[in-house]
Amino acid sequence: MKIDDIITRDIPPKPWAEGEKIPWDDPGFSERMLNEHLSQEHDMASRRPAMIDRHVAWIHETCLSRLPSRILDLGCGPGLYLQRLARLGHSCVGVDFSPSSITYAKSQAAEAGLNIEYIQGDIRESDCGESFDLAMMVFGEFNVFKGSHAKKLLERVNQTLVPGGQIILEPQTYDIIQKDGNRSASWYAELGGLFSEKAHLWLEEHFWHADCHAATTRYFIIDAATGAVDRYASTTQAYTDDEYDRLLTDAGFSEIRRVPSLAGTASHRQKGLFVLMARKA
Repeated sequence: MKIDDIITRDIPPKPWAEGEKIPWDDPGFSERMLNEHLSQEHDMASRRPAMIDRHVAWIHETCLSRLPSRILDLGCGPGLYLQRLARLGHSCVGVDFSPSSITYAKSQAAEAGLNIEYIQGDIRESDCGESFDLAMMVFGEFNVFKGSHAKKLLERVNQTLVPGGQIILEPQTYDIIQKDGNRSASWYAELGGLFSEKAHLWLEEHFWHADCHAATTRYFIIDAATGAVDRYASTTQAYTDDEYDRLLTDAGFSEIRRVPSLAGTASHRQKGLFVLMARKA
């Protein structure tokens, strides 16, 4: 792209038309994203160890009653949850789009002798196996898919579970996605970061699509040395409480519960996120 393309861009963009999500499977993106996952300075990509420890303890004790279980983690990143769950005696499978995260996760599991299988691929299409006691998708990942894909994903997850098996979703609230879509445009300078290892300007704009209840964020990354422009876009689907319930019910789940956080308490809730639990009917 050129600078002129920013001036003549479509306003607003069409949801998902400029990319379903940022290409985390690109080798460069993947490596930079892994650095963000492993950072101890923030909880933006993966949570820091103390928080993950609390989440894993709650899953192990409250959801699984400390019984050895077969667990599927969709969007597992570098395996920070599964490493801990495997050490507690669970058999685990993790799927993620990022080759660098999966490579890291595999090396950590092999080094520690943990019972974890990792698969690099799109969670909507990957063959993850079956007979799971628990499937989980955390940190708002569920909302990055358009509604039709989310519906099919839940149906596929239901098929992988044993009768009475559980699903744990940590989706985003309707309000936080709508608020994100209504944010003002912004820009800042980076010496290097997630979108490029070189010095660049990062321009960002947001749109709320009231007709389909989704928010799109556009990123324009302008190379400081050459002026070359790269554009990325990500759309997030918002759901009301009733719509979440209907998605789960239609996919074959029942006994739907809401919990404030993956630690089980409101005191550990992260803004804009909550937990949905259900069982295979």
